[in-house]
Amino acid sequence: MKKTLRIATRKSPLAMWQAEFVKAELEKVYPDLAITLLPMSTKGDKILDVPLAKIGGKGLFTKELEDRMMDGDADIAIHSMKDVPMELPEGFGLGAILERHAPTDAFVSNKYETFESLPQGAILGTSSLRRKAQLMAVRPDLDVRDLRGNVGTRLGKLDAGEYDAIVLATSGLQRLGLDERIRHEISPEVCLPAVTQGTLGIEYFVKDTDTLDIIRVLNHRDSEIRAIAERAMNHRLEGGCQVPIGVFAELEGDRLAMRGLVGALDGSEILTASIEGDKSDAHALGVTLAEKLLDQGAKAILDEVYASDLHKG
Repeated sequence: MKKTLRIATRKSPLAMWQAEFVKAELEKVYPDLAITLLPMSTKGDKILDVPLAKIGGKGLFTKELEDRMMDGDADIAIHSMKDVPMELPEGFGLGAILERHAPTDAFVSNKYETFESLPQGAILGTSSLRRKAQLMAVRPDLDVRDLRGNVGTRLGKLDAGEYDAIVLATSGLQRLGLDERIRHEISPEVCLPAVTQGTLGIEYFVKDTDTLDIIRVLNHRDSEIRAIAERAMNHRLEGGCQVPIGVFAELEGDRLAMRGLVGALDGSEILTASIEGDKSDAHALGVTLAEKLLDQGAKAILDEVYASDLHKG
């Protein structure tokens, strides 16, 4: 077995937590394995004054890590799965999907207890078109503004009074030990999560079977099945990570139940669909769910999103 493993990771506190978490989990299984972290900044980390969708979604937080692997400096990269493009570059694969953490969105505010209690015209911050579409569908009276930066930066802007409330991924706050900032988790009935939200994945070179043998021990099969289904839906919709698409797959025994959503940017139109079937058909169920949304007119909504100023670089 290999004696060393090098992990490419983003420098942000959350990405570093994720890499340290994977390192610790592997060390429990392989106490003699020397694991090193290679922190770096990606394009998505550096450009903070432009909405994510406008920079271009595919590989925004992953390409530089892959380049580091291509250069021979790293063996694996740790990603938040919601940042991973549906199609990986040739030669790369996902060697392990870790057990999913909280998939929900978190409501964070210093003034208000719940999303529902926000006053008319309140300023709500989010970097996600998916959140914006769904939350504006419920509360079109809110002033929803773009919010960029890592978790600490976003909380700092809230604390400085730039926003009345912000919405972040529950899992990110929990991983950073910031549970006390969460006023409440927004129910998936109100805001469907992003594709694979709360799930970590390990990327590797497909030809590097020695590394695959090491990391595969961390694969969580139920989370992998849910990720396959959710990513299949998103792929059929040709959605990147910066589009108003929500999906949530749940497993009960061998049954997989999924809900999917496509929304107009201003929340004026929200399409929803659901499907249920055997977990062995995870990929097909995701594709069929996407077809249901396309039959309702999802393509026209997504075409409008891609044509909008938000997606023009």
